[in-house]
Amino acid sequence: MMQEFKDFAMKGNFVDMAVGIVIGAAFGTIVKSFVDDIIMPVVGMLTGGVDFSNMFMVIKDGAEGAQYATVAAASEAGAITINYGLFINSIITFLIVAFALFMVIKGMNAAKAAQEEAEAEAAAEPSDEVKLLTEIRDALGKS
Repeated sequence: MMQEFKDFAMKGNFVDMAVGIVIGAAFGTIVKSFVDDIIMPVVGMLTGGVDFSNMFMVIKDGAEGAQYATVAAASEAGAITINYGLFINSIITFLIVAFALFMVIKGMNAAKAAQEEAEAEAAAEPSDEVKLLTEIRDALGKS
């Protein structure tokens, strides 16, 4: 049983998948920082200084009549909130990741198509050996 597990774990696809997951997690962290620290401040400025990360709706107060400036303050007071601003940030993060993956896949498909086209052109043209043999045949046919 241990040998079967070892064989499974050492297969190329399994290792490739593990590397992809680790790189994907790191990429997700980078994109989240990009959205939270670069995109959202600009969007907030364009929308009049709105901070999306602190947009929320209180559905149950933690203390009667309390006002909360941030999601953290509401959470600390025990209020139940719907954090739609964080949801907006998550949607923007998803769209950036989806677009980046689309561009990577589009580039890979273009490179693959170019490689297949080059291989097809190379296969259509006879090799140097075939050209030489054809010349020899033609020369022998003339004599």
